[in-house]
Amino acid sequence: MFLSSISSQPAGLRPLFFTEVWERMSYYGMRAMLVLFMVDAIENGGLGITDKNAVAIYGIYTAAVYLLALPGGWIADRLIGARRSVFWGGAIIASGHFTMAAPGSYSFFIGLMLIAIGTGLLKPNIAGLVSALYSENDRRRDAGFTLFYMGVNLGAILGPLVCGGLGQSELFGWHWGFGAAGVGMVLGLIQYKRGEHKLGDAGLAVSAPYENPQKAWTIILSGGALLIAIFSAIALGWINISPQVLAVYTAQFISAVFFFIFWIYFILWWPRP
Repeated sequence: MFLSSISSQPAGLRPLFFTEVWERMSYYGMRAMLVLFMVDAIENGGLGITDKNAVAIYGIYTAAVYLLALPGGWIADRLIGARRSVFWGGAIIASGHFTMAAPGSYSFFIGLMLIAIGTGLLKPNIAGLVSALYSENDRRRDAGFTLFYMGVNLGAILGPLVCGGLGQSELFGWHWGFGAAGVGMVLGLIQYKRGEHKLGDAGLAVSAPYENPQKAWTIILSGGALLIAIFSAIALGWINISPQVLAVYTAQFISAVFFFIFWIYFILWWPRP
């Protein structure tokens, strides 16, 4: 039934479906181990972090994933297009998982931030590619998105089983689980590139090119490097601030961003009667 359903959809849906399966497998597989790894004793391969701090770091990470979808969408729309954003986002995610697979707290937190950045770049744009496969009045669109989100659920099932199973086994250990998540993302990238020709022109064009891309990249890369440096210093204790306090500040910042965007869109841009 599934094969007959997806065969009636545009050919480009298949590579996007399997890219989403592998990306979600890596994402949820890593998340399944995240808190358990942080609170596990150092002699068992964990970080030995307290429960409260581990949960706070987990909350900051998941919040960052969704918050970074805003600049990720902007980069696709104004600088490189959705198709390149999906590929480079997946490459950054894979590098993050492999960085987490290396021992040490510094590599763990750097990898965590790379995954958040890559997911912010990939996640909002792959759904845009699915939408671009259909014309405005194509009745297959709803069914296509239903099939696409089946890939989300399939990856969410496989990830904890594969990565969590490896991570919690005595034979392998946590870092094997993180490495398996990276392998999953690489497999997703391989089949994405192999099936990219099926997407046609979807996501190739930059919808609203920015007038000074060099300046934009300078700001983006400088800001990203600064954030990585700040959060790394906090995570390693070089800056004395509790992860729980940082989680509160993060929530306040996200709330401020939400209300700012709401004000910009609905107050300034909403068409008047």
